[in-house]
Amino acid sequence: MEDFLLLDTLFSAEEKLIRDSTRRLVEERVMPGITAAYEAGFFATELIPELADLGLFGMTLPTYLGGQGASEVAYGLVCQELERGDSGLRSFVSVQNSLCMYPIYAYGSETQKTKWLPKMARGEVIGCFGLTEPDAGSDPASLKTKAQKVEGGWLLNGSKIWITNATLADIAIVWAKIDDKNIRGFLVEKSFEGFFATELEHKASLRASITGALVFEDCFVPEANFLPKTEQGLSAALGCLTKARYGIAWGVIGAAMDCFERTKRYVLERKQFGKSLASFQLIQKDLVDMFNEIVKAQVYNLRLGQLMDKHQANYVMVSLGKMNACREALKIARMARNLLGANGISLEYHVIRHMHNLESVFTYEGTDNMHHLIVGKHLTDISAFE
Repeated sequence: MEDFLLLDTLFSAEEKLIRDSTRRLVEERVMPGITAAYEAGFFATELIPELADLGLFGMTLPTYLGGQGASEVAYGLVCQELERGDSGLRSFVSVQNSLCMYPIYAYGSETQKTKWLPKMARGEVIGCFGLTEPDAGSDPASLKTKAQKVEGGWLLNGSKIWITNATLADIAIVWAKIDDKNIRGFLVEKSFEGFFATELEHKASLRASITGALVFEDCFVPEANFLPKTEQGLSAALGCLTKARYGIAWGVIGAAMDCFERTKRYVLERKQFGKSLASFQLIQKDLVDMFNEIVKAQVYNLRLGQLMDKHQANYVMVSLGKMNACREALKIARMARNLLGANGISLEYHVIRHMHNLESVFTYEGTDNMHHLIVGKHLTDISAFE
């Protein structure tokens, strides 16, 4: 897609190299099989070593822990390129980075960091993030999973749902109440007795991604797997979500870019009434509206990434970015589907796959309504959550 505002001049050579390498991987290894994966409903696990070899796991973490020490802008560009391929692929990488490796790095002990993070960076250990429950989505403080202190560790009881990587993961970052109010984080290994993971089926969205449920029945978690720096409780879990939402803001614009590019080619090539569709005023208006929102979101995402790198961004900025990008990307996918006519529902053109995926991304890691309320509280200093 055209670099309309010459944003490339603002990226470092390393950031452009990481972006371009990710784009090649998506084009060469993901796109040839993505339609079949989406239709069959499976995640291509053979890509995991290739993603790891490219340094996409824990890429912003220090090199001594297996990371690349890359910028947040570089991570955003990676998310953009991955989701140009498929939202499920970006989700997999986002969960590994933002929701699993980040909490271990931010809230774990040095022993936990050195034990798990290098293995996760190499793709030898895959993680998932357990916060959402059947009765606790937008209100995570109402979660019911309990952690009872016992000799040598904790007993977990409860369940989680809508968990990306659930049945694939070797470890789960699980959030549970240690009493009526206080929430803490635990590192639960799939080998622990009383820990079960099942896959959710019959999805019409994010089909090339593994989504499941986690169940804990008197699951013993040793003290060594308690995340010691989660004393801030729910705020620690929400800090992980802020990191994930940042990647989503970039990622969905990648999906929008793919929809725009494919649609532009289509309307230039397809002829009706003796001329190309692109020659009609209404078609050009839609193309301009799509392009306009992509360019605006690209600028916002870049500035947000720069602030993240300077540790000057806050969760409200990220919420606004996620809210805007998801809303506009979904609109763009729907407009693209319309411009393609009957072909718009064919997976051959990829737009309908993006559109279905974006319906999920619009909701997860905070619904559109919840992000409006987060920004609304910032503007008015009045909480509308209660």
